Amino acid sequence: MAEDNVSNDVFNRTATEGEIISDGSYNLAMGLVLGWGFLVNWWMVKNIPASVITGVDIRLFLLAYFASCFFGVYLFNKSVNPLVSFIGYNFVVVPFGFVINVVVARYSPDLVLEAMRITGTVVLGMMVLGTLFPAFFKRIYGALSAALLLVIIVQLADIFFFHKDPGYIDWIVVVIFCGYVGYDWGRANNIPKTLDNAVDSAAALYMDIINLFLRILKILGRRRR
Repeated sequence: MAEDNVSNDVFNRTATEGEIISDGSYNLAMGLVLGWGFLVNWWMVKNIPASVITGVDIRLFLLAYFASCFFGVYLFNKSVNPLVSFIGYNFVVVPFGFVINVVVARYSPDLVLEAMRITGTVVLGMMVLGTLFPAFFKRIYGALSAALLLVIIVQLADIFFFHKDPGYIDWIVVVIFCGYVGYDWGRANNIPKTLDNAVDSAAALYMDIINLFLRILKILGRRRR
């Protein structure tokens, strides 16, 4: 067993215990896993009133949100079993769905659809760039991570100390997650093409896409005011 290669972070794997599948099957599996996550989120938005979520104590909600997300990320990053990775993926999809539910409830359906269309177009474009220039996105990964951390710190300070939410932050986050989409797509196609790695790659892309969508929706909402 190639313990050092298969048990570490999925995107650092150079060997695998799983069966290698074709490029088409690999991409199809990623698409189906992504589609499942979006379908679950759509169902949550349609069937769970936002008031039910906002009625939960914010401290309890945040605790459950981060616990579920971190547990899910741990599962799909460390597991070499596609079923376990898929379970971990769902531990991320559900708490993200609660956040999407609350955010989407603030906007009109046509604005949400416009944000979905723009997000889809941007994601496809970044996937193409990630395929053509994977080395470039790999080089800027450190800068993306540092920029995201800085943005989180600045945004928390703005909200809790200055009581404002500057619009420029949303544009910066959009740029950052565009970079993450290109990076995650590029590296997804440079690891062994197994079913487990397809699930893991889709999970990483799912988080990029949802964060991108929420920020684009927020930007569009500001423009409509």
